[in-house]
Order: sequence, then structure tokens, then C-alpha cells
Amino acid sequence: MWPFAKILLFVIIALAPCGAESDLAVVGPPAGEQTLAIIVNQSNPVENFSYEDLRKIFLGERSHWPNGRRITLVMLEASLERKVVLRDIYGMSEKDFDNHFIQGVFTGSVFVSPKTFANPSDVLKFVFNVPGAIGYVRASDVDSSVKVLRVDGRLPEDKDYRFRLGTPRVTINEWGSSRSGN
Repeated sequence: MWPFAKILLFVIIALAPCGAESDLAVVGPPAGEQTLAIIVNQSNPVENFSYEDLRKIFLGERSHWPNGRRITLVMLEASLERKVVLRDIYGMSEKDFDNHFIQGVFTGSVFVSPKTFANPSDVLKFVFNVPGAIGYVRASDVDSSVKVLRVDGRLPEDKDYRFRLGTPRVTINEWGSSRSGN
């Protein structure tokens, strides 16, 4: 670790309040941090999904919505948004993602392979036009043509929303150890 970083870490730890409840959270970018919105077609009756159910959809392990409509997954091509989805939903690298879908389609364990688009406006148009579509865009790109899905009861503007474009959150406790989290 660089000497300056060690000094900074020491100062943070020294100034942190003592006690079991005194974790100091370092959360990356300030309040204006960008978030991703998980979007669906306006006609989709689903309002809220658990993270686990959302992950099953994105992994292609679930082929239909509760109303019986076929799920069509939409992703952006190479972008910061895609990297966040790969990290926070899939927990995979780009190579692992590709292998997952190639192997899954071959073995039949994956029901839905994602469609990819170059920009957010194409994702919005596709989700608007396809009743079973689900995708993601920056929350700031969302318009009234689509519906934003709650994940674990939270929307992109909520404090504890998990899909952020900033760096992963790191918590440093009073002993100087850290842990990553969402």
C-alpha cells in the first residue's frame, strides 16, 4: 500500500468513533451517483422482484413472467452499465458470461439468451415494443415509455438501492479491516 494511503487509512481509523456500532462507511461517489434502472414493458404486471428472482431472469434460468408471457432479456453492448450488471447481477466476467450462455443454450439449462443493443434509446424502444422484455438503462435515461421494476422493494432513487455505477461500497471498521458490499 502506498505510504499516503496508509496514513489516510490511519487517520480515518483514528477519527472513527469507538464501539461495536461504529463502522465507518466509505461509499464512493457523492449523492449524485448514477444508478441503473431495471426496466420492463408498461403492460408487465410485475412491480417488484427479489434480487434472487431478478438474477434467475438475467441468467436465463426463467423463461416466463408470472402472467405466462415469455421473457425477453435486453442488454447493452460494452459499456459501464453492462460492467455493473455483469458484476452486480451475474457475478461474472464478460468471458464467463459468454461461456454461461453458450453452455446453457447447448445443454438446455438456459431458456433465454439476451438481445444486445448499442445504446439506451434502443433498449427503451425495444422494451416499450415487446411486452415480455426486461432490460436496464441508467436511471437518468428512463422515460415514461417503460416501467421501472423495484428490486427487493427499492427503486433507483432509494438510498439502499444496489445497482450503482460508482465503485463498489467498502466498509472500514474500527480495526482497519474492510469488506465489500452492495
